[in-house]
Amino acid sequence: MSGEDPAAAFRIEAGELLDQVEQGLLDLGHSLADMDLINAVFRGLHTLKGSGAMFGFDALAAFTHHCETAFDRVRKGQVPATADLVSVILSAQDHMRALVEGDAPAAEGDAILARLQLALENASGAEIPVAEPVSAPRGWRLFFRLPADAMANGTNPLTLLDELRELGEAHIVARTDEVPPLGDLVPTECHIGWDVTLVGDISREDIEDVFIFVMDDMTFEIAALDDAAAAQEDSAASTEIADTTVADSPKTDEPAKAAAVTAARGGESIRVPAERLDELMDRVGELVIAQSRLSQLAHGGDDLVLRSVSEEIERLASELRDTMMVVRMVPVASLFNRFRRLVHDLANDTGKQIALVTEGESTEVDKTVIERLFDPLVHIIRNSCDHGLETAEERAAAGKPETGTVHLSAQQSSGEVLITICDDGKGINRERVRAKAEANGLIQPGQVLAENELLSLIFHPGFSTAAQVTNLSGRGVGMDVVKRTIESLRGSIDVASTEGEGSTITLRIPLTLAIIQGLLVRVGNGCYVIPLAAVEECIELSLEEDLRSRGRSLINLRDRLVPFLRLREMFATGTKPDTHQKIVIVAIGNERVGLVVDQIIGNHQTVIKSLSAFHSSIATFSGATILGDGNVALILDVGQLVAMGQGVDSEEKIYAAG
Repeated sequence: MSGEDPAAAFRIEAGELLDQVEQGLLDLGHSLADMDLINAVFRGLHTLKGSGAMFGFDALAAFTHHCETAFDRVRKGQVPATADLVSVILSAQDHMRALVEGDAPAAEGDAILARLQLALENASGAEIPVAEPVSAPRGWRLFFRLPADAMANGTNPLTLLDELRELGEAHIVARTDEVPPLGDLVPTECHIGWDVTLVGDISREDIEDVFIFVMDDMTFEIAALDDAAAAQEDSAASTEIADTTVADSPKTDEPAKAAAVTAARGGESIRVPAERLDELMDRVGELVIAQSRLSQLAHGGDDLVLRSVSEEIERLASELRDTMMVVRMVPVASLFNRFRRLVHDLANDTGKQIALVTEGESTEVDKTVIERLFDPLVHIIRNSCDHGLETAEERAAAGKPETGTVHLSAQQSSGEVLITICDDGKGINRERVRAKAEANGLIQPGQVLAENELLSLIFHPGFSTAAQVTNLSGRGVGMDVVKRTIESLRGSIDVASTEGEGSTITLRIPLTLAIIQGLLVRVGNGCYVIPLAAVEECIELSLEEDLRSRGRSLINLRDRLVPFLRLREMFATGTKPDTHQKIVIVAIGNERVGLVVDQIIGNHQTVIKSLSAFHSSIATFSGATILGDGNVALILDVGQLVAMGQGVDSEEKIYAAG
């Protein structure tokens, strides 16, 4: 017997239904006459009401009934869909979410229902597009085929046929042309279709209501009986031929049919709790560590059999790791869709006309990264809408379209995902940024700054150039949150802006936070890991060159000065440098810095472990990993080291200028 809580399962299903309703409402706001969207929203509300009552969520079912009734009037043409009605139902679905969780105040629901009644009354006075009068059909002819898993999900085809019979005089013929041979037949799958002729005064909506719970997944064709009568005999004949074909099917066709059945099952999926995936990921990480230790032992001896087994386990562990990575990946569409509602509400709050354009929704990122990206993107999009985009009047005066655009896109680049937020607003005023930075003591008056250094000042805590504080932004805390969150993800931020044309913020995020490919290096007597995605190249630093560079920390790399950091001195190892030191060139965005190490050991599959609370404040390291010999190696935080290197670079330039 399953131990799953039915109420918990319903909450998950209800969340998905409400997401679908919300997306349908947002689309409907741009196309109020779209009957497909109206029907989709109605079906979502109808399903939520029925399922809620089934699982004991009576308050949810009662509240949703009012919203369903309102959309039923819209789809039947009694009232038109209006922007006000869509706005009220959006607020209602927020209340439904609270009802699902059991923490919704009753007064809030009453207020929303009062707004809903007012919206319907106002809509009743609006003009409803009237279709050309047509003669009422004397009946309908329809064909439907349920999805293969319909019965497993609780749908009884016989119940649907009984409901159709209740509507009027019904003639039903089964189609068995897609029933597989007996050896391939799965008892829980449905392969029969039905041709149904209904005679009587029946509306199309009454027929669609019978299939409302399965309409999105089934095959459904319907036509007025007057139009379909001529084709009735042909359809019956084709059904007989199909029956004969299945009955007389030679055995030589069975492998092909079996392959088709197998292919049909390939699209099946199951729901797995996120914590189970996290637990499985931990086990895979432990396996990778154990495999690394086995590999070290095998290559340290002369046992060829042990070495062969070690290589085989290494291959299997690598494949399992890659498979686990794919399982944890989710499309960013699940993240991007949440911002459609945010932009809709921001447009209402600011009185601006704002359009959100998304691109690259199929790009996949680790689910943990997705969860932690929401807050930073909220702050950036709020700033773009509140401070970046102008009002319709200001845009018209500047020769721009009255509707401002926020463009949200994602693309994969090597081991990173680039998420770009671009707006066509007024851009960042560099003089105001400089003045605010000087007033806050962040820079000295007249200090020379590169373009990216100046624009990066907006991420300092408490920094804001807003003329006034609004309920959306202006307190200077949002962009600081963005910077800290992205850095905690081992990512980076690039800012570009053109005054009068808009701004672009690019977030560079690693694909996963669990297992990475790292470069294992030795500094003194300790081993450290550098994320391989940030490594550009490795060069040699001889003892003579090291002595010549004392007093300055720059190296000429292909006619470009690159600052470098001596990790041996930073970590106070107390050891003498090796004769042939190495410089590992790492990069974040356009910034590069060299890290001087004693030895490059090689590539290493790195299972990332969080640092203890006592060590978490050390900015130089982002985590730790366990090596094959059981020792711990710290993982370097490349972002922090690059920032430190750029500070050294600035000091050297000032020193040289002086």
